[in-house]
Amino acid sequence: MQTVVSALFRLALAFWVGGSALFTFVLTPILFKTQARDVAARIVGVLFPGYFWWGLVCGGVALLCLLVLRGRHFLPSLTLLVLMLGLTSYQAFSIEPRAAELKREIVSFEATGRDNPLRREFARLHGISMACNLAVLLSGIVIIVLPGGFRREE
Repeated sequence: MQTVVSALFRLALAFWVGGSALFTFVLTPILFKTQARDVAARIVGVLFPGYFWWGLVCGGVALLCLLVLRGRHFLPSLTLLVLMLGLTSYQAFSIEPRAAELKREIVSFEATGRDNPLRREFARLHGISMACNLAVLLSGIVIIVLPGGFRREE
């Protein structure tokens, strides 16, 4: 049973961190390089709720597994995992809905000047979201590379 829970823990973290890295460093840049700004923003906006739910589900599975495993690095892993879930929840339930509302009000980023108050607020929220996303990615990487962090010491 321990082996199954350990494998599930690693898979949940790998899916979360790998999905985040793919979305952040591959998919989003490709969209913004190949599509008009407004089209790319619409596509990413449609994907964001699923992106955040993916993280919350993977994080929930990892948290449950970690609580069963309680390996050598339990407390640091637990702290980082709770931080990751907290940041992802903040993005999903606070930042993303506010940013989506601003996008609806802005209508076109291509036609609206950067000095527009709505654009400035959107840029501020985008910056916060990027920082949260980077913290989630880095925290996940730290948990993954902790030596022996996925096994209960016998």
